[in-house]
Amino acid sequence: MSRRNPKVGFVSLGCPKALVDSERILTQLRAEGYEVVPTYDAADLVVVNTCGFIDEAVHESLEAIGEAVAANGRVIVTGCLGAQPEKITERHPRVLKVTGGPRPTRK
Repeated sequence: MSRRNPKVGFVSLGCPKALVDSERILTQLRAEGYEVVPTYDAADLVVVNTCGFIDEAVHESLEAIGEAVAANGRVIVTGCLGAQPEKITERHPRVLKVTGGPRPTRK
């Protein structure tokens, strides 16, 4: 009997940098044997790559995290908003893990 590959759902929000980061994450996940699936229901885990640059992006990211938590329950958050983990876990305490880099500065 063969072991099935773990399945991951993925949401990418934000700027072109976030898109590039998402592509890198997805490439690594595939290299490690994960299968990327198009729905939360089919996923063993959901990764939400967030944006935290402007208020509207923060709101969109928090909404997307909430949708993933409600639909799947097993969610990891990364991206710019991950630099503010308290903002995420205050609203979504069921998130499994928050990672991410520093929030970009406006010029």
